[in-house]
Amino acid sequence: MNVEVFTAKPTPMSRVIIIGSGIAGLFAALRLEKAGHEVIIITKQRPEDSSTNWAQGGIAGILDKTDGKAMEAHIADTLSCGDGLCDVEIVKCVVEEAGDRIRDLLSIGVNFEKDGNEFHLVKEGGHSARRILHAKDATGAEIERALNNAVSASDNITLRPHTLGVDLIQRVHGQPEKGIKGIWCLKLDSGEMESLAGDSVLIATGGCGQLWERTTNPSVASGDGLAMAVRAGAASKDMAFFQFHPTALMAGNSRPFLITEALRGEGGVLLDDEGLKSYRKLGSGPKNYSFTLQSSPDGSLATRDIVARSCDQRMKITGADNVWLITDHLSKDKLHSQFPNIESRLNQYGLSLARDPLPVAPAAHYMVGGLSVDINGRVLMDSGEVIPGLYGIGEVACTGMHGANRLASNSLLEAIVFANRAAEHFNSQTLDNIESVPSWRAEGMLELEEHAPLIRDLETLRKTMTDDVGIVRSFDRLERAKRMLALLTKEVDMIWNRSIPTRELVELRNLLLVATHITDDALARNENKGLHWNKDLI
Repeated sequence: MNVEVFTAKPTPMSRVIIIGSGIAGLFAALRLEKAGHEVIIITKQRPEDSSTNWAQGGIAGILDKTDGKAMEAHIADTLSCGDGLCDVEIVKCVVEEAGDRIRDLLSIGVNFEKDGNEFHLVKEGGHSARRILHAKDATGAEIERALNNAVSASDNITLRPHTLGVDLIQRVHGQPEKGIKGIWCLKLDSGEMESLAGDSVLIATGGCGQLWERTTNPSVASGDGLAMAVRAGAASKDMAFFQFHPTALMAGNSRPFLITEALRGEGGVLLDDEGLKSYRKLGSGPKNYSFTLQSSPDGSLATRDIVARSCDQRMKITGADNVWLITDHLSKDKLHSQFPNIESRLNQYGLSLARDPLPVAPAAHYMVGGLSVDINGRVLMDSGEVIPGLYGIGEVACTGMHGANRLASNSLLEAIVFANRAAEHFNSQTLDNIESVPSWRAEGMLELEEHAPLIRDLETLRKTMTDDVGIVRSFDRLERAKRMLALLTKEVDMIWNRSIPTRELVELRNLLLVATHITDDALARNENKGLHWNKDLI
């Protein structure tokens, strides 16, 4: 196996390696490049294959920094949704910086929807006011387009697709407190391993929705960055809190398709079979028949933890595979104009907004926990000490912004605020340029000829997480999952120790590590908060 070794250039310029090509990674890259640094972005597939690109709803934020009342309301909604576990200072920091960062996106070329001369704002679950900017129902794709265009125009940013990060390289092996100096990567087009040296590594790899059988995440969401950092000495935090989006389309589509929460913000209502029959028979507003009112007076627009749990419980009681999202009481022209992407997808299954009940069910959506980081995105160890040269931003990081449950459309906002803070922190540092990094040791390792065991193990992992570590949990189920994860980890480790890495092997290894952290954190909790709901603690 050929091994390429890249070394930092002998110039005053520093090199930063960014893992991930979503909003956090690309935004940070532009900030670092502007300060004169060389930036290398590695991404597992194409640059646009990120969770950002799939984001429909929008980005929450107050543009007018003088509107203290509006910002206080955004802070209050975020804290309420986080169920008492948000870091108040972090929430204030993100909300207060929102206007500046959103204007940065506008200057880069992001086109948010307007109503005349003003931005068209929408409302989603848990928000007390309309404060979410959007680009119809494809906000993430619009942001990704603008950022990718800006990155492509830079001479100091190198974008390397089809490159999978495998493990971080420590400055001193076994001593994370000494820092990180690079990363080992797998070139997916050739199967070759390579070493990249850098003065800093910035992890922006998103979440791990591929742990569950049903997820709104792209196939790249396999927890790679979190697992790499943990193996290098990083601490994880609040891993029990994984958000399931309440409304993923269940119309015979092989892969769940997200139905944005903004649709409920415009008046869409969730009904079960009985509620749908009553609505059709009696004909009054569908809101009166929603099962979600039994869980919250906010009904279908309660926070995601409440609505997803309500859907899950109703489906288990009735035995149904889905509940229904009702929009036929709303304006057809308005819905078709505001949600063209969703309408186009629905049409593929003979469905249409403002006409048909939409079959929906919860699906794994967002990792609220993640790498423990400080206010500048620096990754921390269990001791609370910083790992020099290592940053974590976006979904992979647990900043304290979301607490026990993320408020809708706060994720893109948090990503750009912390991308900016991490870049500014790095720009302020005086670093010794890294001269070289070790090559990957492949002596004695064999090509992995049979992937069938990995496929079966991945299926078992997803089945275990879906059945035992889902929306509603119990101690018995969590202990069962822990035993199964330990067995799978042992089997995969044996394959890892004798095989040349492949994408399937790297991803499964990472997913198992992240799953173990989620399960262990869930077992350690003695109260129900936000997204963690153990029926034994009721």
